[in-house]
Amino acid sequence: MGDLEEMGLLEQPHTSAGRVPTDKGYRYYVDNLLGVLSISNDDLHRIGDEFGLNSSDFVEAPDRLMERTSELLSALSNNVGIVVSPSLANDRLQHIEFVNLSDNRILVVLVSAPNIVHNRIIRLNVTFTKEELERTANYLNAEFVGKCLAEIRADIMARMHEEKALFDSLLQTAVILCSQSIESDESSGSEVFVNGTTNILTKRDFADLERLRELLATIGERSRLLEILNECVARDASGKGDVQVVIGSENRTPSLQNCTLISAPYRIGDSSAVGTLSVLGPTRIEYARMISIVSYVARVLEKVMARDAVNN
Repeated sequence: MGDLEEMGLLEQPHTSAGRVPTDKGYRYYVDNLLGVLSISNDDLHRIGDEFGLNSSDFVEAPDRLMERTSELLSALSNNVGIVVSPSLANDRLQHIEFVNLSDNRILVVLVSAPNIVHNRIIRLNVTFTKEELERTANYLNAEFVGKCLAEIRADIMARMHEEKALFDSLLQTAVILCSQSIESDESSGSEVFVNGTTNILTKRDFADLERLRELLATIGERSRLLEILNECVARDASGKGDVQVVIGSENRTPSLQNCTLISAPYRIGDSSAVGTLSVLGPTRIEYARMISIVSYVARVLEKVMARDAVNN
């Protein structure tokens, strides 16, 4: 015990306490776990039942499926389960509509693969008629299905130089609407589904009320949470989609420095857009089990969403 303490793997928080692992100790443990993990039969059955893996008739709307996945992760971990949908800016367009609202606002309804519906409200400095919006939507749906918004905008810009005489007004409208839709998506981020926040209230690791308040504020701040999760998955330098584990002080966000974040990316079919699913809990978490669950659920979510896309 003394040797482990000297190595920085254990610490004694105060004189009357026993020794507990440090963040460095947990990191050593996790690094030696990776590659030899397996998921229990009980967890396999529970995940299989939740996703209807044994039923070809099971079809769930993508947003509801991601919400249920966050609920499942929370229930399996007794911590916080988080699922982030793929970002629309990089996802593939299936259908788009524009609806005029008041005060130069437009509702953008986009359907991306596999049948994920995104609603965005954008505000413009110009006014478009209902007919102009319909004509632009028809043009985009006819010409650009299967491309992401960023590609669509670049393609339209190129066409404007080639086809000025005929399409100037239509293409300019399309550029404005696509640009604003992309900016709206980048600023508001992907859809985030969080479940089990109340679980952390039962953890003695979060007995410090001020630290608990800061943690809850971080979880509730959608844009910050997205930034943290994206940063976590970006640590996967191998590009293999492996589970990433960020422990305690390895978190750059102060409010998460007594937490562990276990995350894995998921991709739907051959889409270039990547979503994230995570478990957030104290550093004293069931590492082996949670890493196995997060990894397996990410792969199952990919499989189910791809299957549902084919069925639809």
